[in-house]
Amino acid sequence: MSLKKALLAATVLSLPIAAQAQPVTGIYVGAGAGGNYLHSTKDNGVEISTDIGYIGVLSVGYGFGNGLRLEVEGSFRSNEGDRADIRIPGLTSRANLSGNVRSYGAMVNAIYEFSLGPVQPYVGAGVGYIWQDVDLRGRGPGSTLRLDDTDGAFGFQGIAGLAFPIPAVPGLAITAEYRFLGTTGHEYRVAGLPGNRYEMDNYNHSILAGIRYNFGQVAAAAPAPAPVPQATARTYLVFFDWDRADLTDRARQIIAEAAAAAPSVNTTRIEVAGHADRSGTPAYNQRLSERRANNVAAELVRRGIARNLIAISAFGETRPLVPTADGVREPQNRRVEIVLR
Repeated sequence: MSLKKALLAATVLSLPIAAQAQPVTGIYVGAGAGGNYLHSTKDNGVEISTDIGYIGVLSVGYGFGNGLRLEVEGSFRSNEGDRADIRIPGLTSRANLSGNVRSYGAMVNAIYEFSLGPVQPYVGAGVGYIWQDVDLRGRGPGSTLRLDDTDGAFGFQGIAGLAFPIPAVPGLAITAEYRFLGTTGHEYRVAGLPGNRYEMDNYNHSILAGIRYNFGQVAAAAPAPAPVPQATARTYLVFFDWDRADLTDRARQIIAEAAAAAPSVNTTRIEVAGHADRSGTPAYNQRLSERRANNVAAELVRRGIARNLIAISAFGETRPLVPTADGVREPQNRRVEIVLR
């Protein structure tokens, strides 16, 4: 059975199914914190590596509902500790420096989220600008070394992570991710080294845990219960396959139940309203919902309902049972509602 048919069957029969995490829709904010490792290198062999430090990230973005989202990000990284190693060409040993390396970044990221179940993997990339403040000093072989400078440079990063939505709070998710950040062309003054000024590339490896809140997420509506033939029944839902207006066997069964119940509740008017999801254009969905409503009305007439009792209307994609972003195929929105008045 295809995934589409499986979802449709679960909806019509009101069978429980596993929760499917929804892609980010609309505006969202996020925050994360974790550990960061910095390694700097220059073509002539000078290298600096620090102890593990920490990172903090704040972001705000927009999700398009199809897995793609764009965000702007501000970050702070700090690598402080008792020791930073510097390897210098021509020296037989390393120089041990103490102090800190701090950076402040502004990035623009493009991220794609995969809807694979209750957990959402995502990958992304970003570009921006990084300001780095270096304050390291110590005793090297035969000289005193000091790096005390601030410089900005172009930055780029790759992102891979997992989001764990919290069902009790729609829109809230816990995140865990890895980031690689590289910067090019930072230039530092290094007192105690030949040449004094060194242009270096920096590479950061970060592991973060965080939270994200999606302001566009809404609680998914519970599947409508399948109507049963009883005297008090008044509303019936008939569902359709994607981009189809023909009646399935299950749809005909529901229409027959509505027709059979009409006399027992003294029905004087039957409203038949057609609907569509948002996977097509508004104009096309309007016509599709009209065809669905007309087919349901025709089946009611075939089942013995007088045509003058039936009022037909069509709403296209304007009255979804489950609110979605544009372009999303939602089985519960592909329906005709039969209301016995």
